Amino acid sequence: MDFSSGEESDISDSEIFEYKEKPYGLLKSGKLKVKVHNGSLRCPFCAGKKKQDYKYKELLQHATGAGKGSSNRRAKQKANHLALAQYLENDLGDETEQPPQVAAPAAPHSNQDELLCNPWTGIVVNIVKGYDRGKTIFSEEYLMDKFSKYKPKEIVLLLDREKLTGQAIVKFNNSWSGLTNAMEFEKSFQTDHHSKKDWVSHKPLTGQLMFGWFARADDYESEGVIGDYLRKSSELKTISDVLREEEYDKHNRIQTLTSELDKRLENLDELQTKYNEKSMSLSRLLDEKSQWDKEFYEETKRMQQISQDNIRKVIAEQDLLNLELEAKRKELDLWSRELNRREVRTELDRKKLDEERNKSNVRNSSLQLASMEQKRAGEKVLRLLEEQQREKEAAQNEILRLERELDEKQRLEMEIQELKRKLQVMKHLESEDAEALKSKMKEMQEELKEKEEQRNDIETLSQTLITKERWSNDELQDARKKLIEGLKEILSGPRTNIRIKKMGELDDKVFKKACKERFPPYEAEIKAVELFSLWQVKMTNPAWYPIKIVKVEGHDKEAIDPDDEMLRNLKEEWGNEIHGAVCKALLEMNEYNPSGRYVVPELWNTKEDRKATLKEVISYIVKNVKTPRRRR
Repeated sequence: MDFSSGEESDISDSEIFEYKEKPYGLLKSGKLKVKVHNGSLRCPFCAGKKKQDYKYKELLQHATGAGKGSSNRRAKQKANHLALAQYLENDLGDETEQPPQVAAPAAPHSNQDELLCNPWTGIVVNIVKGYDRGKTIFSEEYLMDKFSKYKPKEIVLLLDREKLTGQAIVKFNNSWSGLTNAMEFEKSFQTDHHSKKDWVSHKPLTGQLMFGWFARADDYESEGVIGDYLRKSSELKTISDVLREEEYDKHNRIQTLTSELDKRLENLDELQTKYNEKSMSLSRLLDEKSQWDKEFYEETKRMQQISQDNIRKVIAEQDLLNLELEAKRKELDLWSRELNRREVRTELDRKKLDEERNKSNVRNSSLQLASMEQKRAGEKVLRLLEEQQREKEAAQNEILRLERELDEKQRLEMEIQELKRKLQVMKHLESEDAEALKSKMKEMQEELKEKEEQRNDIETLSQTLITKERWSNDELQDARKKLIEGLKEILSGPRTNIRIKKMGELDDKVFKKACKERFPPYEAEIKAVELFSLWQVKMTNPAWYPIKIVKVEGHDKEAIDPDDEMLRNLKEEWGNEIHGAVCKALLEMNEYNPSGRYVVPELWNTKEDRKATLKEVISYIVKNVKTPRRRR
């Protein structure tokens, strides 16, 4: 039976020790199983973990570490693992793994309570001066070679120069093999009857033979050079003492290694948990990347479709313009032929042209009066905008001049056509009065030439004025941008008639009002900010385009798609006010920045709820902005 701490609501850290009695009772009653059929142990609270089977110490280490708690674990999980640790210590103590018993090497046959010199040491006496196989006997090299089969570690030679004899200390490795070698060293002398006993009993009859034995307590306590040396370099121990020391050292090493193993197992558990978390995170990232790739592919496909539709639309418009141009050309040809047929009616046409010119003059004078009135209204413009206003007025005057020049051009065109027709008529009448006609034709040709020069001048002036008008419009747009940047603080108040409005930004008041109706006061503010931020981000997503083209009085117009699923769900969940605010911001963003999909600042007339003109902005600044007094 598995037990999940997520089945109920979590507890606080102060309730951990009180809550752990519940899972401890389930463990003790057997409802939660720790021992499985194969004899291994499992943690009933970590069923989804990769590592399932534990040894007793491993599971105890896992339960204790999880109970002390990482900051990532919840309080109920800590309580469950503390209950598991208590159950393991109190009820499964017989499962404790005994540390492996390391068998000590068999000690050489000797009395284990006999005191020996440790490190193991041999003694050689009655070393007589002489030579053996070309080597002097009074040398440590000779002795090392002689006793090499017993693997001595070091030989120290103690000489008596006056008696021409010496003694030697033979040191062996401080291990069981060294003890064995020392015993064999002693046994070799006993076999040859050159032991310590023989040395003591036959000392006057020794001659040049060497005697040797294992150093023991009596040698350690003896007077003389050997006793002094042994007391400085060794100590007395029994074999039982050495066995106990070795057993104690091994037990300490085993405990140290066991503790190190527990720490490494705990680190391994932590690394396994981190690995699982990283694997899940990587899986989520891969899923997100796959979703992004899919969205990118769909958006690319949609953009390509839009591009193809735009290209087809441009081609269709171009074909339509070509057809219209061809129709205009045919209409001009017909009009030219009609003028040729209407030569007799030139006087009537001239009168009609005069009437139209008079009407144009009246209209031009009205425009001039309006321009002068506008010029008087803008005399109080701020110093920063004076130059821009003058350029605008100049551009308007140039537009009026352009209209007059266009009227003059039309009149000249009519006069040129009339003169051409008269010249054609006079060419047919040359025979009647040749001299008078030639003089009249010459005058008319000169007049025709002058009229064509005037027409060319008017066309040149017209192109210059169009270029200047475009340049003036660009400067006016730059002036709007400068006004927006420079007047952010002045025009940011809620009660100003002229202010800077962020086109495409949602109205947060609508969201606050809707959330106050649904949530308590302490939660409504947070919910309003979350909902406002969520939909502001959604509006900047280019993949979401809930706008379609509709026909309004025969003209194409952009409108919100009522079948869009996201907007329909928003309306059902939050009502008409938030739905209307999102739709209004979407249309503003599509009008002012459809490609970038971000908020654009604009000068706005709040009283009439429309885009403010430069004249309105300037008038408002002149009326409402006061120069601060200088402080004394």
